Amino acid sequence: MQIPVQTPAGTFNVWVEEHGSRQDCKILLLHGGPGANHAYFRSFEDHISPDELSWIYYDQLGSRASDAPEIDELWTIDRFVDEVEQVRIALGLDRDNFLLLGHSWGGILAIEYALKYQQHLKGLIISNMMASCPAYQRYADEVLGPKMDQGVLNRIRELEAQGAYDAPEYMELLIPHHYELHVLRKPADRWPQVVQDGFEHTNQHIYVKMQGPSEFGISGTLADWDRFRELADITVPTLVIGAEYDTMDPRYMEKMAVQLPKGTYLYCPEGSHLAMWDDPEVYHRGIIEFLQGL
Repeated sequence: MQIPVQTPAGTFNVWVEEHGSRQDCKILLLHGGPGANHAYFRSFEDHISPDELSWIYYDQLGSRASDAPEIDELWTIDRFVDEVEQVRIALGLDRDNFLLLGHSWGGILAIEYALKYQQHLKGLIISNMMASCPAYQRYADEVLGPKMDQGVLNRIRELEAQGAYDAPEYMELLIPHHYELHVLRKPADRWPQVVQDGFEHTNQHIYVKMQGPSEFGISGTLADWDRFRELADITVPTLVIGAEYDTMDPRYMEKMAVQLPKGTYLYCPEGSHLAMWDDPEVYHRGIIEFLQGL
């Protein structure tokens, strides 16, 4: 299904697809990136029964099945928040049935949406995203970086200093030394096909502009984003999901749940950034249990 959204640069279409049969519990899934897509959320089909909830795949503007205008002014937090609100209205979602799950960059988007439009939410899930990008960068620099082979780390930093992000060597170093340890804990050639497919269809222009060249820290336009203090203003029931091997600090994620007035923390002991794939039972059951408590 294509939904038209109004932007400062004109009207474009975004793609959604609904699964499940519950009318009182519909989760709109906000993928990461920015510029990634819905593909890795296909784990829901393997671990959640359609009668337990309804979930909605959604490719944000610029991503995969949605329109991808080459207009840099569109790639801002505020514009994406406005897009989510237009999608909500088009789908007929409201406080009686509307839940938002944001993963990674989608977690930033979910927090920002809740700060502006929480009156429309039944509940909120912030998955694998810290409420501060500077804190995310510190965790990469002070915790994950020192655990890496220092010769490899130095070479990664050299390539970054040269701006050689497209050099094959850059990802050839990052994949085994970071992605297979902290993004999805399997050899990349054994990642589920939907995950591999999702990575292959990432809009690199949007991703680099907003996130930076990789998941190893953040250096794009989101680098200074910080909403930890404002979490106290989000009063809807909120589940925060952290994972032991994530690119995000699981202890920080637990603090976020405490900061939220109605926050709950779900810890995935075997999970990394894509905890829905490497700790799937804890991840998906935790979501269902949270929903049962609403």
